[in-house]
Amino acid sequence: MSFFKNIFSKEKKETLDKGLEKTKTSFFSKLSKVVAGKSKVDDDVLDHLEEVLVASDVGVATTLKIIKRIEERVAKDKYVGTEALNELLHEEIVGLLSKTNLGNESEFTIPTNNKPHVIMVVGVNGVGKTTTIGKLASQFKKQGLKVVLGAADTFRAAAIDQLQIWADRTDVPIVRQEMGSDPASVAFDTLTSAVTQGADVVIIDTAGRLHNKVNLMNELTKIKRVMQKVVADAPHEVLLVLDGSTGQNAFEQAKQFTKATEVTSLAVTKLDGTAKGGVVIGISDQFQIPVKYIGVGEGIDDLQVFNKHEFVDSFFK
Repeated sequence: MSFFKNIFSKEKKETLDKGLEKTKTSFFSKLSKVVAGKSKVDDDVLDHLEEVLVASDVGVATTLKIIKRIEERVAKDKYVGTEALNELLHEEIVGLLSKTNLGNESEFTIPTNNKPHVIMVVGVNGVGKTTTIGKLASQFKKQGLKVVLGAADTFRAAAIDQLQIWADRTDVPIVRQEMGSDPASVAFDTLTSAVTQGADVVIIDTAGRLHNKVNLMNELTKIKRVMQKVVADAPHEVLLVLDGSTGQNAFEQAKQFTKATEVTSLAVTKLDGTAKGGVVIGISDQFQIPVKYIGVGEGIDDLQVFNKHEFVDSFFK
């Protein structure tokens, strides 16, 4: 048993396998048609494989990169049987993910050099942003960390109320103001409260409006600037939450948010309800931002720390 298997519990692996089942079934039903009646990987197989990867929401640019790598392997080895295609794909995808994702994580941890460690969470409405924050708070609390939430999405009353529900459910303090309040003011109050309480982690929710990128950029910049009056280098992390079930739309959202602010990590949610799990591979490769968390179910424990080895393993086996 590998080191990665040891730190990744059997229960988590089963949840991951189940969460990626639709993606795996869809991918391999298409892949089996590609190799049907073929004995070796040739141009025809690669052309069809390209179609399968694009259809699995890996994205065109990343797909072409994978195909090029496999072409090089096939040219080098002269003859590659179709039975080896799975293994080749497995290796090349792990290789791509290796550039941005460390890969051997399994626990919810934070750097020890920041107290509090400040996470600003961004993403459009409906992607599971507030739910992800709630699940993160729960996981951090399980690790014995003191967590404070900040409801800086003041654009919607529902967002504040939803975060309050998660704060109550996980029994962590929340700082909130009325709908329409200045988000930067909420962030300032949250950090002030967190420092006073000796909190380990602060998670700030922000509004998910993309209709005006200039306003979004200005708002996020202002929130950062105001937070830094309390904690000099805050935020230590900007986590972008994307809905994996939207496929190519998630790419577009990633594009817009990376233009609006400096995103340092990604959470890809709702992977269990769709066959679009390939989007994790494409987004990680195209934006060169590490995928930190993935959502593979609705339960509070179904938000997992992304482990590239286990993810690709579940995708292929």
